[in-house]
Amino acid sequence: MSFTIQVKMKRLGKQNRADITPVTFELDGKPQTVRELLVSLTRLGVRQYNERRDEGQILAYLTQEEIASQASRGKISSGLRGGADAVEDAAVENTLQCFEDGIYRVFADEEELTALSDEIPWKDGIVFTFIRLTMLSGW
Repeated sequence: MSFTIQVKMKRLGKQNRADITPVTFELDGKPQTVRELLVSLTRLGVRQYNERRDEGQILAYLTQEEIASQASRGKISSGLRGGADAVEDAAVENTLQCFEDGIYRVFADEEELTALSDEIPWKDGIVFTFIRLTMLSGW
């Protein structure tokens, strides 16, 4: 059973806009804790990243709509990449370690989720916000 969530991603000092457009993600199930949320989002991201190479597109181009959509998320990319596939387990380990080290913070609407064991306060229309606190974390 898939489950849809909305996520905003912000970086301190990079985006001065008060409102960043949420991005929709389809997860395999409904996460109950911060750990489950982070693991689900990371595994989904790794799968999407690895699939981009196999799309068979030789010449990448972006339409105006794609550019506008990606700009609202803070990064514009043709989707093409080189190198080896990402490894899900290593990515999950890195995601959890970065959360514990305070490289990014997670909010459920206005409520900060501070521990991996925190339960998600599910309600209609909830939007998760990820805020990167260091300039060296990669997104």
